[in-house]
Amino acid sequence: MRVLVTGAAGQLGREVAARFAASGHEVVAASRRDLDVSRRGQVLGAAGSIRPDVLVNCAAHTAVDACETDPAPAYEVNAWAVRHLAEASRRFGAHLCHVSTDYVFSGDKDQPYHEWDRPDPRSAYGASKLAGEREAGEAATLVRTSWLCGRHGSNAVGTVLRLAAEGGPLRFVADQRGSPSFAPDVAAVIERLCAHRMPGLYHVANQGQVSRYQFAREILAAAGHDADRVVPITTAELKPPRAAPRPANSALENRALGLAGLARPPDFREPLKRLVAELSAG
Repeated sequence: MRVLVTGAAGQLGREVAARFAASGHEVVAASRRDLDVSRRGQVLGAAGSIRPDVLVNCAAHTAVDACETDPAPAYEVNAWAVRHLAEASRRFGAHLCHVSTDYVFSGDKDQPYHEWDRPDPRSAYGASKLAGEREAGEAATLVRTSWLCGRHGSNAVGTVLRLAAEGGPLRFVADQRGSPSFAPDVAAVIERLCAHRMPGLYHVANQGQVSRYQFAREILAAAGHDADRVVPITTAELKPPRAAPRPANSALENRALGLAGLARPPDFREPLKRLVAELSAG
């Protein structure tokens, strides 16, 4: 297949492009510098020139707290741009895969969220991502993921390892739970879904749910550090307080993957060990 990956300089976009390329597909990896997805003319021009069989949108405005004080850029990239990508996919016969987030949920549920749970975002970022899901259309593949970690970009694993090396305080909230997801595993599922042009919504997260405090302990343990260095705090004790509310529970259940007979990503501790080894090696 010929695959166009937007947001290809980001944490997930780089892994998605690498995954398709490793499988022998022709990949056009477009960063924001190459293609501003919020510009309709650019999107239609690129799609018309490249004529992709699959278009995977990994572009997103993810500055969660900045979105809360200024939501316009979030809607421009996370929703408006998806309208252009959906139009381009229809016009040129490409299958669209769009990546969304656990922040579309309120966090009030006491069990992991599955694909048929009702979204109820509490932040501007979550609301903009939900709007993007609706713009993608019924024919698209929608992939919701959460707590993304990988070799590229900023994420919890790199942050914890840096704090541990600096000897700084390791204070993480114990009242926010979620599903750590590792970019290579998410990219592998995206490739399978796109290869078969499977429409609809899929939660794609590694197995296992933890609090942010517990996740920090797992990261330290994987790096051979003393996990007891991590101190649990509440969200209310964060200094400075965050502008955007976070879901207290945003753990994702991969129910649709199971119903489709597709393998779920492994327990998060397996890729965590590999990532910590890679980052520690420099």
